[in-house]
Amino acid sequence: MPERPVNRRIFVLGGLAAAGTAALPGWTGASTPAPRSVTPNAIRYPFELGVASGDPTPDGVVLWTRLAPAPLNTDGHGGMPNADVTVDWEVAGDQSFASVVASGSTVARYADAHSVHVEPVGLAPDREYFYRFRADGHISPAGRTRTAPPAGAMPAQLRFAFGSCQHWEEGWYHAHRGITADRPDLVLFLGDYLYENPSSALSTVRGYVITSEADTLAEYRHRYAQHRTDPQLQAAHAVAPWLVVFDDHEVENNWNSTNQTAARREAAFRAFYENMPLRRSSLPVGSSIPLYRRIQWGALARFHMLDTRQYRNAQAPTGSCSTMRDPARTITGGTQEQWLLAALAQQTARWDFLGQQVFFAQRDDDNLRSTCLTNSTDAWDGYTASRDRIAAGWVQRGVRNPVVLTGDVHRHWAADLRLDYYDHSAPIIGSELVTTSITSSGAGGSSPPSQTWMSNNPHIRYWQDQRGYVLATLTPAQLTAEFKIVTPSVLEPNPANVTIRTDRRFALLDGQRGLQNA
Repeated sequence: MPERPVNRRIFVLGGLAAAGTAALPGWTGASTPAPRSVTPNAIRYPFELGVASGDPTPDGVVLWTRLAPAPLNTDGHGGMPNADVTVDWEVAGDQSFASVVASGSTVARYADAHSVHVEPVGLAPDREYFYRFRADGHISPAGRTRTAPPAGAMPAQLRFAFGSCQHWEEGWYHAHRGITADRPDLVLFLGDYLYENPSSALSTVRGYVITSEADTLAEYRHRYAQHRTDPQLQAAHAVAPWLVVFDDHEVENNWNSTNQTAARREAAFRAFYENMPLRRSSLPVGSSIPLYRRIQWGALARFHMLDTRQYRNAQAPTGSCSTMRDPARTITGGTQEQWLLAALAQQTARWDFLGQQVFFAQRDDDNLRSTCLTNSTDAWDGYTASRDRIAAGWVQRGVRNPVVLTGDVHRHWAADLRLDYYDHSAPIIGSELVTTSITSSGAGGSSPPSQTWMSNNPHIRYWQDQRGYVLATLTPAQLTAEFKIVTPSVLEPNPANVTIRTDRRFALLDGQRGLQNA
């Protein structure tokens, strides 16, 4: 059986990510079922995009790969023939695959860019597993994943990382190396996995192969493939299951429900699904995709993964109070809003996390109720009635520990949440943790908000313009958030010259409102 040399970059960065590249127990010497319509051993090593898992349940998880021996071919098919190919998969309780607990075969179809989504069931809850694929005699790298705890069980701890915004051209993915080293139980990616448009930054470190703006299925597929060739990103995908949602750049900057053609949305959503570890329940239907969903982590946590793009009204003009405060406007759509509020009425977890894209807390320039000088009407500030309904909803329902997790803005922020931000003595009702970008905005280093601005927004507790991610450690009693940054910058190509460190820590205590220094 053909063997491929270990990818040393993945081995150094991720360790386990390279474990499946050589023949291992179980498949050693075994014959591969003949791929459909393909001569056996006719395909070069097809796992150049790595492996991934996502959306764990107590008895299963999604396993993903995509066959692409030549990922940068501009037709979007990654060098695969126009034929369907049989792919075997297996899940084991150990990294050497001596104890295989589930296995099977599926078909990677040319029409789906040879993407593979497998949903094994019958796994044990709250358990670490390893998985791999085989196609045409080639074995993929091995990935590490885990199942969720059983319903009602209270785990002692959950470690999860979250990040967003990884413009390929604007920096090296050192943050993903940090995530891999942390070995979290979960990774949340909160949008802008790719950018449809070329970078306008003065300093870039690498270029797109397709330099025009992506807006066709082939171009979106190619853009995902180029991103996934990065070894640090592959290692981060292989270290833990991911929960993914999109923001705007997976389609087009600042898109909403009214300003995109159905054809472009259909192409973008299809490519997003093909390249993400999503369940079949998130399969796109034409120009829509059922993306918002809920992942339960025993009795400890619920992750309400939201979609703030697909159903929103158009963005309001800056300073247009009447539009921004119109009670009929929504950023989630009415159906998703009711889905969320209905779930928040059911107290099935100690901590409730809203995994979403854009800034939730108010950011107001002058603290005058009459002017509506917000930093961004693309964020929840442009949909204040929608924000008020959800925030008041969790207050009315007595949600024990509500926490909003956010991406989009290319800065670290931490904020406490109020129902009335103009009243600086109003009760704190929750908190928001905002991750900076993986690479977008490059080296960073912009000036912090002024003291006047901060005095107008005293609920804002922290700001940092460096690239990185957030690592959270959750117990029944406390959430500790570490805001990680990459130094000196993501423009440095050599990992040996880069440090990933914690810039600030905050804690949230069970049943108490407000961020505390930790």
